[in-house]
Amino acid sequence: MCTTTWDEQALVQSAQRGNLDAFNALILHYQTQVYNLAFHLLGDAAAADDAAQEAFIAAYKALAKFRGGSFRAWLLRIVSNACYDEMRRHKRHPVASWDDFGDMDDEANPHLTDDGPLPEQTVQQYELRAMLERTLAKLPEEQRMTLLLIDQFGFSYQEVAETMRVRLGTVKSRLARARLAMQALLQKEGELLPSRYRLNSETGT
Repeated sequence: MCTTTWDEQALVQSAQRGNLDAFNALILHYQTQVYNLAFHLLGDAAAADDAAQEAFIAAYKALAKFRGGSFRAWLLRIVSNACYDEMRRHKRHPVASWDDFGDMDDEANPHLTDDGPLPEQTVQQYELRAMLERTLAKLPEEQRMTLLLIDQFGFSYQEVAETMRVRLGTVKSRLARARLAMQALLQKEGELLPSRYRLNSETGT
């Protein structure tokens, strides 16, 4: 949406006064992020759709309780809670698709490769994504969520603090622990790792 016409605060205030069009504009603006977060957490398109819809309904019902700050953080906190409720109900294991994970070497990201990759390259990319998903699932819930929001969705530390209702320092420490844990776990996975995840002794630095 064009930044010259987008006024989130005004839309929120209008929606709180009962303007359904204003609320719909907010939902349209953030629906992709809401769905993507739900899909990254649940790993199932249908379940992600359901969680997103539940989050939108819950957000509409709770709109009067919103007291300012980042509406995006508030909305994604609602959808993350809906996802974890779903995982608890069905004992799902958290899943994250790393296809769009931007903070990787170009050759490891299938969206940045040249057209027509060789079969062995396709296999390696698939194995790398699967390895990243397995590794991410091993992290504690709060570390996994922090890592996803910052490294995958581009949240600021402050937005993550608002989304997860923790102090700014807690966000920073969780992110540091999550990145270190990911690196340590990935070191055990072998030759498919991009160079940035390998131990210094392996890369010759």
